[in-house]
Amino acid sequence: MTETIIDLIRHGEPLGGRRYRGHTIDDELTKKGWQQMWDAVGEYAAWDQIITSPLKRCQAFAQMLGKRHGINVAIESQFKEVGFGSWEGFSHDEIKIGRADEYQAFLKDPTNHRPPGAEELDDFISRVGSAYDDTIKRYQNKHCLIVAHAGVIRAVIAKTVHAAPVGLYRIKVTNGGITRIRHTTSGGILELLNGKLSR
Repeated sequence: MTETIIDLIRHGEPLGGRRYRGHTIDDELTKKGWQQMWDAVGEYAAWDQIITSPLKRCQAFAQMLGKRHGINVAIESQFKEVGFGSWEGFSHDEIKIGRADEYQAFLKDPTNHRPPGAEELDDFISRVGSAYDDTIKRYQNKHCLIVAHAGVIRAVIAKTVHAAPVGLYRIKVTNGGITRIRHTTSGGILELLNGKLSR
């Protein structure tokens, strides 16, 4: 039976602490953030291809990992993080306290109560889903690593398990966590969430 294996890794801790950084905030990784990612992959190098978000917190690690193991790296702009509009750059506490009504509405229904100026959730899911489908077709029967963001990984997981968009933010994706999805003729199976890889 032929199968395509997709591993996804969330970037490690970025500079600036825990805050809403969509695709307009391009922070680099902290030392801890780099370590989280190296710890997650270990010496594993069984990928045929690495695909990365264009943002520094993903791309810098992807390029270094590819160079270390001689694996080709492709940049996919559609795997950038969701746009958080006017929340971008603010810490989670600043939004919870300073914009409490907006925050509570978002938590209850992130589809219909987006932050002001934010990317529509359906549009985000569509762009990520389209890029993911293209990846599956382009690298059929291969083993790939996608270096991306929590939102992107949530969208891919939701697509795989047929979850409704309203549940997207109910999926916890840790910094440096590995997700694995195995695709066969019967579809994709979520095999791993927030894991680490071994040799």
